[in-house]
Amino acid sequence: MISVGGKGDWRIIEDLLKDIPIPRMVRFRQLFPRPVVADVVGEVRRGVAGRRLLEPLKKGGTVAIAVGSRGITNQPLIVKTLVEEIRRAGGLPFIVPAMGSHAGASAEGQTAMLRGMGFTEEYTGAPIRATMDTVELGTTAGGMPVLMDRYAHEADGLVIINRIKPHVCFRGPYESGLMKMITIGLGKQRGADIAHNLGFGKMPEHIPEIARAAIKKSKLLFAVGLIENPFHETCRVVTLRPEEIETEEPKLLAEARELCPKLHFDSLDALIIDEIGKDISGSGFDTNVVGRYHSSWISGGPVITRLLILDISEKSKGNGNGLGMADFTTQRAAEKFDFTQTYPNTLTATLTGGVKIPMVLPNDRQAIQACIKTSNLYDWNTARIVRIRNTLLLDEIEVSENMLPSLVGDSRFEIAGDPFDPIFNAEGNLF
Repeated sequence: MISVGGKGDWRIIEDLLKDIPIPRMVRFRQLFPRPVVADVVGEVRRGVAGRRLLEPLKKGGTVAIAVGSRGITNQPLIVKTLVEEIRRAGGLPFIVPAMGSHAGASAEGQTAMLRGMGFTEEYTGAPIRATMDTVELGTTAGGMPVLMDRYAHEADGLVIINRIKPHVCFRGPYESGLMKMITIGLGKQRGADIAHNLGFGKMPEHIPEIARAAIKKSKLLFAVGLIENPFHETCRVVTLRPEEIETEEPKLLAEARELCPKLHFDSLDALIIDEIGKDISGSGFDTNVVGRYHSSWISGGPVITRLLILDISEKSKGNGNGLGMADFTTQRAAEKFDFTQTYPNTLTATLTGGVKIPMVLPNDRQAIQACIKTSNLYDWNTARIVRIRNTLLLDEIEVSENMLPSLVGDSRFEIAGDPFDPIFNAEGNLF
């Protein structure tokens, strides 16, 4: 954890910021298309049983279900359903963490993260078996080792499940999804290190090269690909045979890209994010939404003068990756930043910008005031400010009152309340 503070007098900082006006805010809804799967369990069962994907499994055979570190809607329910289907087919399912170097690059940390996300044996009906040990399946045509989680390799069958969506650090036909989970998630820390070692510019080449070889040499039964709508709801559940993954995933990625949530703004003076975390995005927040990046291989999004991150999510377990892309943060967020949870993933990914420490202010009020003061405006009352909970939940946002005239009548927005003054508690933090 970071030790925050110093021997100096914080009243100097308070005096510099105390007269900076904080605007009244207005709650808005951003409007997006909303396709949704009405019966997620039924969709999974139809995909698995209807396509006879478990027919190759022998009675009594063990099946590893690979699960990543992202907070994906309905994922515990889907894993529970897969466990039931595997048992119905006579198999013995268990869960393996497929998250590369996340959760401190330790078996204990990855187990704790899965349990914290709802993948308990009591709920899913299957135990978690975690190890950082890998088995080398061979090498790619380019000479890169192909690694697999030891428990996943030793099982009689393997199932992977992941959300498919644009990556936050690079562009390619395979970004966040199934091929990446095979290459990096199941490759554990060593596999992730191999894929990342030459930088994200090589990732579009390395992911399919390694995944293709791993699929051929693994006991993969099938994969479940998920797509979410802009409201973080499941809108597609697709079951794929091993030989279908390479050809179908790019199509699913294109579909997911069209459904990604976004901020309907080209520019802002300040964006306030209530929380970041590994459960939200690999980079703590979706850089595509915010237009802030720690990789030179990606660009675009809104132009935001000042970015403020108020906190790190509890589920992130102290992993503060992403904080370094902000201009300001709070003392409570900085004190949650755990080096041992954050740095292993950073050293593996080779991107250091996300783990730097921005300017730390004692509370929310002063952090917001610092954003406004440094936004280079002639009149601070004109600051265009938006507040969001996180980059997964963008349907309900708060917008500074001065932006109201430009949003009224815009079909992408709907007013959800009257203007209000932000309320701070005795410590200066937002309620």
